[in-house]
Amino acid sequence: MTKRPIKEDALPKFLRIDSSSFGLIVIDGRQYISDLVIFPDGHVDETWWRKSSHRLSIDDIEKLVASGPDVIVVGTGVNGLMDPEPGLKMKLSEKGIDLLALPNPKAIERFNELCAIKKVGACFHLTC
Repeated sequence: MTKRPIKEDALPKFLRIDSSSFGLIVIDGRQYISDLVIFPDGHVDETWWRKSSHRLSIDDIEKLVASGPDVIVVGTGVNGLMDPEPGLKMKLSEKGIDLLALPNPKAIERFNELCAIKKVGACFHLTC
């Protein structure tokens, strides 16, 4: 897979996930209580809904994919109960996008690490 070079100004400057718990995530000091998407430019969409409650499909992240991330970090919930649909990782790989699907605590850790070096998008299921 070919990696696009990242310009430093293409990375969000101060976006950091501070913490999370069941039904809550704190990003740059702001609390969110609904599932959300974080775009590579730092925009947070807190109105995100999926077609199926515990299944992530390509249609659910269409706008995020269109924003051109190098990697999408998926927070699969506190207990990791949301699953990417079969084939999603391959579909994204064909577009040059890596997919990391992890329970929220690990997803937050990876998101914060990767933001410093890659163009990262994310989506988080805040419960289960």
